[in-house]
Amino acid sequence: MKRWLSWWDGRIVLLALDVAVAAAVIAVTLASGDPRDPHPALYVPAVVVSGVALLARRRWPFLVLLVALGCLPAGISLLPGVVAQYSVAARHGLRVMTWVSVVASGITSYLLVVLRQPVSLPFAAIALGLYVLGPALAGLWMHQRAVLLTVLRERAEEAERTRTLLADRAVFAERRRIAREMHDVVAHRVTAVALQAGGLSLQAPDERTAQAAEQIRAASVAALDELRGILRVLRDDTSAADAGPGVLASLEHLVDEVVATGARVELTLPDPLPAVPDQVGRAVYRVVQEALTNAGKHAPHATVDVRLAVCEERLVVEVTNRLTPHGSAVPGSGYGLVGMRERVELAGGDLRTGPTGDGRFQVLARFPVGVAER
Repeated sequence: MKRWLSWWDGRIVLLALDVAVAAAVIAVTLASGDPRDPHPALYVPAVVVSGVALLARRRWPFLVLLVALGCLPAGISLLPGVVAQYSVAARHGLRVMTWVSVVASGITSYLLVVLRQPVSLPFAAIALGLYVLGPALAGLWMHQRAVLLTVLRERAEEAERTRTLLADRAVFAERRRIAREMHDVVAHRVTAVALQAGGLSLQAPDERTAQAAEQIRAASVAALDELRGILRVLRDDTSAADAGPGVLASLEHLVDEVVATGARVELTLPDPLPAVPDQVGRAVYRVVQEALTNAGKHAPHATVDVRLAVCEERLVVEVTNRLTPHGSAVPGSGYGLVGMRERVELAGGDLRTGPTGDGRFQVLARFPVGVAER
């Protein structure tokens, strides 16, 4: 069915239109028949053949025109030839095929119709103009219109591609600018913290101070490593380069770092760990990281429960902590939850945050993943 519809550009409407045109031509031609035709036995078959041939006018218009002209000796009218002449001009435009069809239609129509019914020369010229040149000009107009629409469509698509390319370039340039700013400002500050903490750990007056300084130095080094990965993503546009199959497994190391600062965190992971796309793994890691940071700010002495589970081919990440009447004075940017939600949605998941009604604060993220083992 689709192969046959390819004649009509795959549109059933065009097929219905051609069927209606063929039926109308057959009906009008039969109704306008002359009982004095020279070949009355061939009249009806010639009308039917010339009318049915119009169904192929979009695919082989010149062949349809030849069929219509070949049926003229049977005494049929010029109407099938008019439709076929229009189709040839609409299909081929200002090409040799169109001019050949105009000459063939003009000569055949004059010899078989005008000479059979002698009329004056002006009337014959007008009739041939209406039946031959008129359809050809109409077909040429439709051809030029189709060409113009095609050119305009291509220009619109090219403009869209150009606009997308310019937007991509602007985004890439902005990302490189942000990467430079982060490298020049943030990386410099964190590096200074790491160096000062390292110096303090070497010259600490007691063991406890040395351990705290070493923890600060280790956290600063880890922050620099993560910052280096972010800068690589911003500069090279390889978002999957900083992620590997062990992203979920690295949650244990993250929790160990937080616990080393004195926080109380309980981590529950599924066994075995599910296989997740890199983007999902990074989103899970950042959700847990941001949730632990917020818990440390707003509930510094509360126990934080971090649970990962696979339920109905969805990875569920839940971080809860009990609300406390006072929090920390550590300043925040106010964009933590917003950025968390954006990252989760980019990974195809959904996020819900807020109090649970039993005096706890919950961060719940769900991601669509497979259940295969890592």
